[in-house]
Amino acid sequence: QVQLVESGGGSVQAGGSLRLSCVDSGHTGRIYCMGWFRQLPGKEREWVARIHIGSGITVYADSVKGRFTISRDNTKNGVYLQMDSLKSEDTAMYYCAAGGAAGFGCYSQENDYNLWGQGTQVTVSS
Repeated sequence: QVQLVESGGGSVQAGGSLRLSCVDSGHTGRIYCMGWFRQLPGKEREWVARIHIGSGITVYADSVKGRFTISRDNTKNGVYLQMDSLKSEDTAMYYCAAGGAAGFGCYSQENDYNLWGQGTQVTVSS
């Protein structure tokens, strides 16, 4: 059963922007951390950004710092990923993830998250 639903992917030219959305479709537990990961063709999935839902603290991978912005949508229990100045190397399947626990921070490993979406494709042409 899919519990996180991503949207907003698509094709864009280099230098353009896209905004990804991720909504919790019905998970009943409390979510403390949300993050975005991506999987480039032929590569392993890598962490992109994360946000602590309670504090709003955000952290980014060096490859996207200054270009991507993760933000929370408390009304929909979800997050956004605003992607600006896109590059061809940003082409990937992007996944939303959720997890965490009370009293702990948020981290960047896949096993720190127990809820995942099915992914949304982002293609950047040069």
